[in-house]
Amino acid sequence: MKAWSVHLGLLVAVAALALPAGRRTRATAATGGLRVGLVFDVGGLGDKSFNDAAYAGLLRGEKEAGAEIEMLEPSGAADREEALRLFAARGFDLVIGVGFIFSRDIDGVARAYPSVRFACVDYSPPFDGTAIPGNVTGLAFREEEGAFLVGAAAALTSKSGHVGFVGGMDIPLIHKFDAGYRAGVAAVCPTCTVHGTYAGTTPEAFRDPAKGKTIALSQISGGVDVIFHASGSTGHGVFEAAKQHPSVLAIGVDADQWNEAPGKVLTSMTKQADVAVFEAIRATKERRLSSGITVLGLAEGGVDWVHDGPHATLLTAPVVERVEALRREIVAKKRVVPSE
Repeated sequence: MKAWSVHLGLLVAVAALALPAGRRTRATAATGGLRVGLVFDVGGLGDKSFNDAAYAGLLRGEKEAGAEIEMLEPSGAADREEALRLFAARGFDLVIGVGFIFSRDIDGVARAYPSVRFACVDYSPPFDGTAIPGNVTGLAFREEEGAFLVGAAAALTSKSGHVGFVGGMDIPLIHKFDAGYRAGVAAVCPTCTVHGTYAGTTPEAFRDPAKGKTIALSQISGGVDVIFHASGSTGHGVFEAAKQHPSVLAIGVDADQWNEAPGKVLTSMTKQADVAVFEAIRATKERRLSSGITVLGLAEGGVDWVHDGPHATLLTAPVVERVEALRREIVAKKRVVPSE
């Protein structure tokens, strides 16, 4: 039994659940109101990306919807399901899993607890055509649309005509970032070359900064001068590599990642996991959370790119103008961005 599981009995009694590496969750005082439990994705709280965005949405739910919140950060596959089941068994009103990797776990636990509502950020429907449980809400994004915009920005900014992509786990979800990025590059620079590499084929590929740095340095040696990552905390290594080369810029993902390497981040593709989490909480409180899959893209404000303010100073006005014109085409459905 893993250390995380050893503490479950005691921690349930005090309603404060232990996290790996000495971190603890925070639970609001019990008031009989809406109770929301959230289980973090690989990379965990503090990734300055996807998980932190989801956490921001959870805190907003606490503040604006009056939710009582608790969080867990599992250490592995068995712990993911156990964490979901723990919240469900305690009768929480909404249980949220952050990341596609929770999809099958949430489906299974939801069937066992039909009176509890579940939501999954980056939900992936069953591949075998099995129906999504009626108490599950899948929150998905058209990541390819946001990646398209930063791909165009990368190509328009590159001086070498070589841009890079560092993916985390080699899976369909990250392929959407890859495909959109390549399409954005091609839309403004058909002669540009995209160098793409994935960090691995297991969830660990999302939390390996050393691997990210090695990949980025390899791409830089091949002439790449702008690198976009979609790799969780593995991307921290991409920023480190960019810092070592004056002519190289990085592009962040999921959140504004300027602070990871100030002066070296051209832009970031943002994915509003915070909005998705908060809206799921609010909809649950108002008893209108729908089943099935909700997909958010540029038109719905689900994805975006950083193009104004102090964290966009490396973008030139012509680049912003061109990329924003492409955005308008996508929103107006005059341009379709490939997801594969």
